Amino acid sequence: MRFLGNTRSASAAVGLVLGLLCAVEAAKVNKHKPWIETTYHGIVTENDDKVLLDPPLIALDKDAPLRYAGEICGFRIHGQNVPFEAVVLDKSTGEGVIRAKDKLDCELQKEHTFTIQAYDCGEGPDGANMKKSHKATVHIQVNDINEYSPVFKEKSYKATVIEGKKYDSILKVEAVDADCSFQFSQICNYEIVTPDVPFTVDKDGFVKNTEKLSYGKERMYKLTVTAYDCGKNRASEDVLVKISVKPTCKPSWQGFNKRIEYEPGTGSLALFPSMHLETCDEPITSIRATIDLETNHIGKGCDRDTYSEKSLHKLCGASSGTVELLPAPSSSANWTVGLPTDNGHDSDQVFEFNGTQAIKVPEGLVSTSLKEPFTLSVWMRHGPGAREKETILCNSDKTEMNRHHYSLYVHNCRLILLLRQDPSEAENYKPAEFHWKLDQACDKEWHHYVLNVEFPAVSLFVDGTTFEPFLVTEDYPLHSTKIESQLTIGACWQDNSGHDNDTESVSEPTSGGNAKMAQFFRGNLAGLMIRSGKLENKKVIDCLYTCKEGLDVQLPEEVASAVKVEFNPNQSSLTVEGDDIDAFDKVMQHISYLNSRQFPTPGIRHLRISTTVKCFTEESCVSVPDAEGYVMVLQPEEPKISLSGIDHFARSAAEFESQEGVTLFPELRIVSTITREVEADTEYEATEGADDDPTVQETVVSEEIMHNLDTCEVSVVGDELDGEHEGLEVDMSQLQQHGLEMSSSNLGLVVTANKAAPIFLSSKSPK
Repeated sequence: MRFLGNTRSASAAVGLVLGLLCAVEAAKVNKHKPWIETTYHGIVTENDDKVLLDPPLIALDKDAPLRYAGEICGFRIHGQNVPFEAVVLDKSTGEGVIRAKDKLDCELQKEHTFTIQAYDCGEGPDGANMKKSHKATVHIQVNDINEYSPVFKEKSYKATVIEGKKYDSILKVEAVDADCSFQFSQICNYEIVTPDVPFTVDKDGFVKNTEKLSYGKERMYKLTVTAYDCGKNRASEDVLVKISVKPTCKPSWQGFNKRIEYEPGTGSLALFPSMHLETCDEPITSIRATIDLETNHIGKGCDRDTYSEKSLHKLCGASSGTVELLPAPSSSANWTVGLPTDNGHDSDQVFEFNGTQAIKVPEGLVSTSLKEPFTLSVWMRHGPGAREKETILCNSDKTEMNRHHYSLYVHNCRLILLLRQDPSEAENYKPAEFHWKLDQACDKEWHHYVLNVEFPAVSLFVDGTTFEPFLVTEDYPLHSTKIESQLTIGACWQDNSGHDNDTESVSEPTSGGNAKMAQFFRGNLAGLMIRSGKLENKKVIDCLYTCKEGLDVQLPEEVASAVKVEFNPNQSSLTVEGDDIDAFDKVMQHISYLNSRQFPTPGIRHLRISTTVKCFTEESCVSVPDAEGYVMVLQPEEPKISLSGIDHFARSAAEFESQEGVTLFPELRIVSTITREVEADTEYEATEGADDDPTVQETVVSEEIMHNLDTCEVSVVGDELDGEHEGLEVDMSQLQQHGLEMSSSNLGLVVTANKAAPIFLSSKSPK
């Protein structure tokens, strides 16, 4: 280059060039930092990498449009393990984007926060002297996609409902969804897949019944339930729901057998070993239960020894001198032959009176004077009668005057004892009729009556319990006459035809007037006894009435103080009271049945449990229905009484005519045996081929047993004995020594007592 011109012009030119060079140098300086927004919000969908930012990512630099200094070369992200990167799309405009490095999982992290800076390109290609913007905060939310299906929390669901009730909610099924968003993680709907079931499920998973359920119709329902999330994804697996239907809870006694078998001779048998009271969770303050053993159809009200009443009196310790007015028919006691009976045991005979039968007691059998104490006892079963008097026992004039000296009769459910004093008494009023109003006199059940008479005092015991007369009337003593009296049973003897509605001709003719029977008895009688000279004590009375079967309870020590137990006199009924259900159950489990007879009467004894409870709230207190069952007393092995000895022999007439006579049964032996079946040896049965062996069978074994005999009778077969020349005799000292009694006639001889067979044999045989 050449420079032409003057010096001044030259100087000016040099200055211009230098200015331009300085301007160019000045333009190359990076004066400003890039600028970005302070905060960014972004959204990214999981499984995608593109982030939508608000506002868009744009960096500005005031050095623009200078190259390098005014350009944005990049964005830098600050933070630990940030799964994003920032990329510049246009350096000159500063536009950039943020994108995910890998696929994001919303379920792992829903939001990400980090900082970002922009930096320019500096002063040249090498980026020297580059400048950075401030740090901006970036918030990025990961949007969910509905990739998961609902899953139930339980593998199955179970519930129990009571029949006949509609529930607001039976159970709740619950499913969860692993998606992270509210929309896709929420369960919007549940649905019962099983068709035609009486249940529904709501959106919250509560299952309820649409109708009342019946235990008899269906005891268990099996439902399949599914779930949907709010993105309409169905559960990956449906769930099984089992709903059991229970019968309506009814307060009751539970856990006992209605049939209870009793093996004779086994002692006490627990009746309710597993019983408990179901109260359906109702709070109970007290319980009272009465257990009744119904034995009225057995014998005379329960199972008793079937020995004769006279023998029972001896067994119970009664004094001698008791006369049996209704004995079982025999050769020596034949006045009861014509009466209908119950066809039971001869020694425990029950006689039926239907309003037309009556009997006369033989003269001389009873010698009762009203001046001395006497006891009258009888078993009676009598229902509601007519308005007429019904006579049990009557001593009246044999002819003419029809005066009743003493009698025992029933009238309108009242038991009445008539006692008219002898003519020798002073002419003033004396107690004459004693009246007792008794439900027992007309309830059609067996009852035991004992009258202890020590004039003017009279005591009545009914089933062992004392009753006082509610009315005593007085009368004058009888006038003195020479008329004999007649003792009758079942009616009163009278000689008067004026009582047409109350009399009936007796079949046996008598001397003196038109003989009639009046005031007939309708019912059953047994064991009519009278004893003069001494009163019966309470211990003997209780013994005569005591049943050989009944209820019993052995209280466990831990509950003895928590309950109260009471028995009725014959132990056919007991009452338990308490307030602790557990203790009460234990007591009930220890109640037992006991029959102490060697040969009990087989058959059914009904049981009834009547229960009352009290609660804190009487309005909602439960009611416990009666529970019923029965004891089946099995048939006992009955004994077989065998007599052995010489059945015939011949003697010379001289021996029969001697004072010693001839001993009839010198070698007599009385044996009682029971036959039992014994099972074959189980070990042998188990051996190979035993089932096919015809020799293997049940074994029959006879066992000799010891028990009391009531009567031994020696009867004459054929013609009666000639009383002037023939007779049967027994050594009376031997009889008295062993407490035996004897009665004889031309028809035979009867030895009575309640003794074992060897006792009978120990006395000398009749001659």
